[in-house]
Amino acid sequence: MNEPPAGSDPASPGYADPAHPGPSHPESGSADSGSTIPSPAARARPALSADEGICLARLASAAVAAKLAGAPPDDQPPASGRLREPGASFVTLETHGRLRGCIGSLRAIRPLYLDVTRNARRATIDPRLPPVTGAEWADLAVSVSVLSDPSPLPAGELVELVAALRPGLDGLILTDGNRRATFLPAVWRKVADPEQFVQALLAKGGWPPGEWPAGIRAARYTSAEFVDAPPRAALS
Repeated sequence: MNEPPAGSDPASPGYADPAHPGPSHPESGSADSGSTIPSPAARARPALSADEGICLARLASAAVAAKLAGAPPDDQPPASGRLREPGASFVTLETHGRLRGCIGSLRAIRPLYLDVTRNARRATIDPRLPPVTGAEWADLAVSVSVLSDPSPLPAGELVELVAALRPGLDGLILTDGNRRATFLPAVWRKVADPEQFVQALLAKGGWPPGEWPAGIRAARYTSAEFVDAPPRAALS
């Protein structure tokens, strides 16, 4: 992924089939992307209600449908004030369990509902995969993950990081100079072993195999997942 202009927030792929992690996605430290690893006192965000999560999932689905139909996005703000506050999200698209796109933001720099609709549209053209087509819409599962603020983890050695991880709960960010990669917590469903989880993320990020990168930094985050599931009517 090429570095975006300073002041922008790069869309980051956050999910990969560990057997085919895709190309590396280096992202250098601009004014926005350079603060991914915060202080230990990262701000806690209140949990969204079920209704707010359903709203986000439906907004994501509507954004995907508009993109596939060639229609302009509808960015009308939702009623919930919390969805209009800054938030970070990932949107994952799958067809029959097969990944079709996953794009998101690691930092909260825009209203959450706009972050979701923006990432939903971008997920249809994930650069690692063929573009999603209108013919897939009826079977397309649209998942929204709302991220907590990341907090740092010890990463002096592989064994130290592996011991600190909470399988099934933690998303993981690895950063080393101008290289960064992340796995959402959902990836634990495919890679349950913590060491394999870290090794798969290193492979996804393009780090050379066989040695622990000097100076690598790690952070974890949690996420709340909301799904708008198929089947659905075909696009007209």
